[in-house]
Amino acid sequence: MTNAALTVERHGHLLLIGFNRADKRNAFGLDSYRELALAYGELDRDPELRCGVLFGHGPHFTAGLDLTAWAPELAKGRMPDLPEQAIEPFGLDEQRRLSKPMVVAASGVSYTVAVELMLAADVRVAASDCRFGQLEVRRGFFACGGATVRLSQEIGWGNAMDVLLSGREFSAEEAHRWGLVQRVCPPGEHLPLAIEIASGIAAAAPLGVQASLRLARLARRDGPEAGIAALFPALDKVMRSEDASEAVRAFEQRRQAVFRGR
Repeated sequence: MTNAALTVERHGHLLLIGFNRADKRNAFGLDSYRELALAYGELDRDPELRCGVLFGHGPHFTAGLDLTAWAPELAKGRMPDLPEQAIEPFGLDEQRRLSKPMVVAASGVSYTVAVELMLAADVRVAASDCRFGQLEVRRGFFACGGATVRLSQEIGWGNAMDVLLSGREFSAEEAHRWGLVQRVCPPGEHLPLAIEIASGIAAAAPLGVQASLRLARLARRDGPEAGIAALFPALDKVMRSEDASEAVRAFEQRRQAVFRGR
């Protein structure tokens, strides 16, 4: 499916979501936000889809907010309204976050919302030509898509303040050293690498993957004790699944398990 702002393509158990305004460095408008939220909703609801990949068509991931369009909305003190079937892509509502993993493939100019979408995702790949930046303070406001909360969790307080308070650019090498991105590769190889990583996730047991993601988020949000307390109640449900039985059979028969997400 192709919309004005995005392409959305099924690739086996993956949903590939691409910003589709290469001539504008994939500027993130209000329609980008709504279409992205609907794509996340599709990924969340469809049991055949197990992992998402987010990328930008052309040389750049996204140059960030189209500030002319967004400024009146941000002045209202909240994010724009979304359809009921949508999932807010920045993960600002912890009770209504995407329940499946998202892999981001960043390239070229990757400013403001690019970084915040990466922070809301789970695994990040960067082309070596990436130019990251949380530029909002240079544009008269501040990062309001989650960076003030999550960036220091990912890269440490000092590194986060270095880029949040100055709005300076930082490189793929810095992002990798700090832990913001997990893999760096030559330009043009970032999307195939992200798809390879996502395919590996999709080949695993979906209920186990989603429980792992949910429990890790719980521990980060509410602390280690809450995460530990939730382990075995969650495990009980997973161990009673058809996939858990299939895993035992496959182990005994020395073959690859075929998981169905039930």
